[in-house]
Amino acid sequence: MTRSPTHYDAIVIGLGALGAATLYQLSQRGARVLGIDQFAPPHDRGSSHGDSRITRLAVGEGDEYVPLVHRSHAIWRELEARTGRPLMTTTGGLILAPRDRVAEHHGKSDFVRRTIACAERFDIAHEVLDAAGIRARYPQFHLQGDEIGYLERDAGFVRPEDAIAAQLAVARADGAQTRTGERVLGVEPVGNGDTVRVRTETASFTADQVVVAAGAWLPEFLGRQARTDWQAHFSVHRQVMHWFDTGPAAAADFAPGRFPIFIWMFGDAQEDYMYGFPASDASQPALKVATEQYVDATTPDALDREVSAEESAAMYRDRVAGRFPQIGGRALKARACMYTVTPDRRFVIDALDGLPNVLIVSACSGHGFKHSAGLGDAIADRVLGRESAHNLDLRPFGRERLATSQHP
Repeated sequence: MTRSPTHYDAIVIGLGALGAATLYQLSQRGARVLGIDQFAPPHDRGSSHGDSRITRLAVGEGDEYVPLVHRSHAIWRELEARTGRPLMTTTGGLILAPRDRVAEHHGKSDFVRRTIACAERFDIAHEVLDAAGIRARYPQFHLQGDEIGYLERDAGFVRPEDAIAAQLAVARADGAQTRTGERVLGVEPVGNGDTVRVRTETASFTADQVVVAAGAWLPEFLGRQARTDWQAHFSVHRQVMHWFDTGPAAAADFAPGRFPIFIWMFGDAQEDYMYGFPASDASQPALKVATEQYVDATTPDALDREVSAEESAAMYRDRVAGRFPQIGGRALKARACMYTVTPDRRFVIDALDGLPNVLIVSACSGHGFKHSAGLGDAIADRVLGRESAHNLDLRPFGRERLATSQHP
């Protein structure tokens, strides 16, 4: 029986971090697959832009993430070999906090010691440093003197725009079709429900399976599907990244190889925190730093995409100036992005009840890009009804935990 040319084994809605990874992995398995995005990824409208994203093997957020990030590292290297694009740079990674205080990160308290314990359980190469050890290794950090630090040899950063572009390019080369600049209006079952129809502004397609990787647009999508029971689990928050000029005198000290990616919790409150990257652009060397906020929610349409000079000045004054004395206050650029977050700061990867062949994959909650390639690998196997070839387990990310929890 000949199938319609508009029917696919799978359709992926949204081609950001998770969508591009899933499309790529489905294409490698020989599936007939279509990817749809309302923009032209990689783009700067969502959550996967800004030159760099941290990657680290010991994951204080939970042991269930460790196999995913290990697999992601292997996939980045496979893609580099195939495309010739540098995607992942190993710089070492430093996580530090006051030694005698409980500092929280991504909803987990005592994050440094959680990370150390994770590294020990998974035999991940690392060192535990006191303030003197951190100063000896990285004098760029101006410390309080009471810090404990976790230093991971194989941590570093991934270039999100290049990683998405590489996965989409290889997927297309291996037969995947994509439609960009096209907004999906909704999905609905066809017949007895074995098939799903995907309606866009200009066309209609059917598939055996649909993966919804809509990122910050997921709450809106769920609203159009009249799924307020799911929609209530997700909130979207504006985040801001800043690049401060190193100046010629400090450029070498903050270059990859001399300076690590870092996560620095210097107090107990959520705002007592920042993370950052070495100067990855030699033509315009800058220390990239950012923090996170989960107080003010937004939507993609309401998001203020402009970052004011006052925001960069406040970031420098409150977090950078006293901790990196070599860095001046000149911001070379600043960018806004969005985090889609669940109450427990964990992912959701689960089928819509009533539509079992529609899989929701979202809510990276601020720590998802490092896992995205591995997640795409596991999601592709699930969609095609296969066991994971790399023992990747998606069960910890089911929605049931949120539906039965006491979170607001």
